[in-house]
Amino acid sequence: MEEELNYVAVAFRADSIPAHEKLNDLEIIYDEVMTEKQQAWNTNPVITGNEKRAPLFTLLHLVAACLGVICISLVSAIIALSIRFNTVLSEQHRENINLTTQNQQLWTEKTDLERRTEELTRERDGLNWTVGVILEYDNFPVNKHCPQRVCKPCLDGWVLFQSNCYLFLNFNYYNDWRIWQQSRDRCREMHADLVVIESQEEQEFINNHTTDYSDVKHGYWIGLRVEDVTDRWMWVDGSNVTVMYWTTQRGGHKASCALTLPHAEPLANWQKTSCEMRNRWICETRALIKPDEPNRFFNI
Repeated sequence: MEEELNYVAVAFRADSIPAHEKLNDLEIIYDEVMTEKQQAWNTNPVITGNEKRAPLFTLLHLVAACLGVICISLVSAIIALSIRFNTVLSEQHRENINLTTQNQQLWTEKTDLERRTEELTRERDGLNWTVGVILEYDNFPVNKHCPQRVCKPCLDGWVLFQSNCYLFLNFNYYNDWRIWQQSRDRCREMHADLVVIESQEEQEFINNHTTDYSDVKHGYWIGLRVEDVTDRWMWVDGSNVTVMYWTTQRGGHKASCALTLPHAEPLANWQKTSCEMRNRWICETRALIKPDEPNRFFNI
């Protein structure tokens, strides 16, 4: 870059200066003025190329420093947020574990409570059942049903099936056999009655506990006969006949009572016969203890 030259008009007074001295003096003064002017101009130093770039580099450094600080701040914030997020997740996980544990405990308690409720319900129903059976007696034989204070569903010699007890009178001698009404009276003496068959399962159960004796005409009295008033076959408890297992054999004269024949087909062995014929018989009564109780014996 070329230097600019500034010129200043200077007025000189030469009234009192000799002519031969004027030129030299003027040159001296001009030199002095130029020198002073140049000195004034030199107060603004010339800036080189390198020196002019210095402020630009300084600005870039400042911006870079600011960006670095911002990046560090962002990284720090991200780290802090990550730590916080992990902490929240850990706390949430612990809470979930606690909730799961509490739910499991509540479920276990609920299950235990339901099981206990079912047990108490069964116990209540069992006690109600037993009380109902006892109330059917005028004088309940405690010593017979509950020897040594331990009650059993059935008396000795009786067979438990579902909710009832059965006694099969298997006398071998003719003198011990009874006609239909006598057989029923003997059952009533034991607080029972002739058997009432209400299902195929019960029919098969009875067949499994009866045996042949004497001849094919003899069997076991059951609680089925023709009612004199209605002239219909009725059970001793007053119920109608809903299932029938009659044989194909013809009944005798005045065949008004029913036998079950052990030698006949299991599902076709009811025989109509005279009520005055002597036979064995089957008694039936309610069990003292409800059959679905887990323990069929209880203490009193």
